[in-house]
Order: sequence, then structure tokens, then C-alpha cells
Amino acid sequence: MVLLHYICRPIQSFQPMQFPELFLTHYGWTGLVLALLLLVLLCVQLWYYLFAYGRISAYRNNRRLEVRKEDPAVSVVIPLFSEDYLFVEERLPLLLAQEYPDFEVVLVYVGTDNDFYEDLARLRLTFPQVCVTKIQLNPRFPISRKMALNVGIKSAHNECLLFSSTDVVPRTDRWLALMAQGFRRGEVVVGYCGIERRPGLGNFLMRCWRMMHSANWLARAVRRRPYRGTLHNLGFTKSLYFGANGFSHLNMNIGEDDLFMQQVMTPENVSTVLSPRASLVEKPWGGFRWWLSTERYFGSAERFYPTGVRLYQAGEPVSRLLFFASAVAAAVLMPLEFKLAALVLLLVRYLVVVLAVRRVARRLGETGLVGRYFLYDLLSPLLSLLLGVVLLRKDERVWR
Repeated sequence: MVLLHYICRPIQSFQPMQFPELFLTHYGWTGLVLALLLLVLLCVQLWYYLFAYGRISAYRNNRRLEVRKEDPAVSVVIPLFSEDYLFVEERLPLLLAQEYPDFEVVLVYVGTDNDFYEDLARLRLTFPQVCVTKIQLNPRFPISRKMALNVGIKSAHNECLLFSSTDVVPRTDRWLALMAQGFRRGEVVVGYCGIERRPGLGNFLMRCWRMMHSANWLARAVRRRPYRGTLHNLGFTKSLYFGANGFSHLNMNIGEDDLFMQQVMTPENVSTVLSPRASLVEKPWGGFRWWLSTERYFGSAERFYPTGVRLYQAGEPVSRLLFFASAVAAAVLMPLEFKLAALVLLLVRYLVVVLAVRRVARRLGETGLVGRYFLYDLLSPLLSLLLGVVLLRKDERVWR
């Protein structure tokens, strides 16, 4: 009504100072606060989806200067903490079938089963690019992933190293070639790893969570403000590793993909590889409880992140939750025209979100997420709150 009143009046009679007074008269201070909240929070949301995440779909790694003229020889280091015959029979052949001329796969077996180790060693008879080493497991002295990776790095024959795990597979046979090309433009190479698509709402939410949380650090990486990678699809050079005296935070079983990377990453040495063909897919080992336990375990490192990074990570879900809460308050407390205005802002935001998420998903090789994304959009702030509460309790698995 207020807006219609001013539209119908002649332009000459408009006095700017009358609008806030008339707005307060009709809607009071409650309406003014809600209107300002909705507009400010909408701007924050649009910044994340249009400018931050928008960089992912527009990014081109070939714009960076080359530090190597040719694709280098690469060592793929994978630790094994169990007698995983399923990995050996199904997932390892997909790695060995990668279309790349000069690479090796370094398997670091941590265990006590000599028969399994001998089976791994015999792989070299068929696949000469396989290198196997063993760490004898002693229950009194647990072996962390960092220790296994350290042995794998020392056993690798090449300068450029890629790190992965036994529960992932490449989407295509071009994964290794594309990640190796990343070393032509940096000492650190980061890529994306999604979660395997399965039926059910839980799997859908986990896949969306993985994609959008990866979008956070990928957006910063392409902006040359990197702060982490993913332990499933990450690489760096031997020189960088030994120059930093190995992994940091040795009192923790986690942190090799974020806390250590924050020490060695610079705006100039990180090469981000974004392509559906360069993505990996992780096999989930359970449902919601598995996801919550995994996020709690690895999320324990986030308390040591720089303050700016933590604020950046929290900005999108917090502003989204407050935006939804403000819209609900407007629907409950304010007149019809105010409710309609709030609804329009909600629709504008969601349209921008869907378009941005669609472009990010296409760039990362994710499918089947956009159609039901409104479910994740509504539920993920609550998941963030739940995870925040869970992280208040110390996870004993993290500490050595």
C-alpha cells in the first residue's frame, strides 16, 4: 500500500524523507527491522551464490603461468589399513587403467597379514607400475594415516605426488592425466571428490553437503585464497613436503588435507583442477549416522582454522537460516503486502541459488541434485547446527 501510494503521486511532489516516516507509520519498527534484515541477508546470499560459487563454473586453470612445460611423471600414494580385497579386485584396476604414460601406484599396507601383502607384491608381475610397501601393525603403537603417507612419499620414485584412498574410484580414465596437468601450473593440485549416488533422501543430502562444502574451499582456491583440499583427490610435490619438514599437527590423526595444507599453500602455488572427468566418487559406508560420525571426526580440525576462514564457512548457512527466519517472522507478524514482498525475495533468492548450484554441479560432474535441492536448502542449516553441537564434544579418535 505504501509503495502504491507513492507510485500514484506525481514525481514532483515526492519527498524522500517522507518514505521512512510513512513506512514506520504503517509497519512500525518491527517492519523496518525485518525489511532491513531481509535485504541485507539477501545480499549476503547473492554474494555467495553469484560471486563466490560463480567463480567455480567460470574458472579456467590454463590462465595460470606454467611452471613445467611437460606433463610430469606422477606417483599415486594410497594407504591400506585393512585386507581390502574389494579394493584390489575392483577399484585398483580402474586406477591402473588410467590413460597416462608415466605413473606409478604406491600402496602402503598397514597390517599383519603376510598373505595379503604377498598378494599385493605379486601385482607387480602383471602391473609393473605398482609399488608396494608394508608397515607392520603393532596394537601398542597405532599407525596414523599421516605416518602411512610419509612412508609412501619416501617410497615414491617421482617428484609429483597424488594422494587418494581405497574407497574412491575415478569417474573416467582421464582423471590422472588431468590432475597431472595441474602440476604444470603449481606445486599443489586440488580436485573434487563426490559421494556415490544411491537411492534415498539420506544419500541425497550427503551428496549435496559434500558438493556445497567442497564449493566453499574450491571457490577460495580459484580466487587464490586456498585453505584446504580433500584427502581423496589431492597432490603436492616432494620438494614442498620435505621443505615443510613433513606433516604438521602430529598429535592429531587428521589434518593432512587442511591444517598441513594451510602451511604450504600460497596464492601462487595452488593449481585447481575442475572437470567432471577429473573428479572421484567415494563409496559411503553407511547412512546418516556414518555421515555424522565422519563429519565429526574430520570436522574436529576446523577449530584450528584461521578466523577469517571460519567466518567465511559460517557466513552462508548462518545468513540463510536468518533469512528464512526473517521471512517466517514477516509472514506471521506483518500485513499482506509485506508478506508478498518477503515471498518475492524468497523466490528471487531460490532462483539464483538453483541456477548457481546447477552450474557448480555440472562443472563437478554431479547429477540428480538440482531438482530436489530445495530440500537440502531448507534442511542443511539444521544439519549445520546439529554438527556444531556434536563438535562441542571432544572426539577421542582425533588425538594421539
